Amino acid sequence: MGQARRGLAIYFAVLIPCSAILETIIIRLNQAGRPIAHAQWLIFALMWTPAISSFVARAVLREGVADVSFRLGGPEAPRTMIAAVVFPLVVGSIAYGTAWATGLVAYQTPNGGFVLNLGRAVGLGCTVEVLFGAGEEIGWRGYMLTRLVDAGVPHPLLVSGIIWALWHFPLILSGQYAAGPHPGISAGIFLVDVVGIAYVIGILRLRSGSVWPAALLHGAWNGIIQIGFDPATTGPGATTWVGESGIFVAVISLAIGLAVARYWTTRDVSTGKST
Repeated sequence: MGQARRGLAIYFAVLIPCSAILETIIIRLNQAGRPIAHAQWLIFALMWTPAISSFVARAVLREGVADVSFRLGGPEAPRTMIAAVVFPLVVGSIAYGTAWATGLVAYQTPNGGFVLNLGRAVGLGCTVEVLFGAGEEIGWRGYMLTRLVDAGVPHPLLVSGIIWALWHFPLILSGQYAAGPHPGISAGIFLVDVVGIAYVIGILRLRSGSVWPAALLHGAWNGIIQIGFDPATTGPGATTWVGESGIFVAVISLAIGLAVARYWTTRDVSTGKST
């Protein structure tokens, strides 16, 4: 327990200032007329700060990387990898479908048609976006979550989700990322959304024993939601109801996250296992 807490202290001591520096640069570039979409190398560096912070903590404490588990095998591997892709597809289909059906947002056909664009989004999410998402997941789920568990922190999945969301807040509050007309409200909704995702992604990591299902879900989510569903949505209420800080996406993500957590908890109690 003491080792895990020391590791977390080192991890955050590296993560916080490094992230703050990169986020400040991104915000200032935007203020100078260079939006976040044109600073992908900085985004890549920012998304890899959790992994780098975990490597530093491991080096200081002379820990290896075996517990990250870059291997993918075992009975849970196929199901967790499939679930990693299915989850954002389900959330997107329900949330955006509801928003379109109720008329709260308008549907627009993306270039090439919806199905073709969604297929492209899945492909990019499961490849290119995984390279970005792996940097976060090696840190968040490959190190931080397991250390929260080892340190005896209550409700580690919830705590990991809150920390993960707060890490995004500077870019949201400055209007750079997942922000609607009221960034403060967007940040609050984003927190709910990310906590829901954290339950699912954390359980996939713990059940599989590998960081790859988490990295795949992270990449698939970014691809499917941002590239697949967002371009098919328009209207003044789009950022309020859908998107990563949209009400429908947050509610569906949290509902599924809590259901998944409850299912695994009930299953573990009945089988005598511990998550």
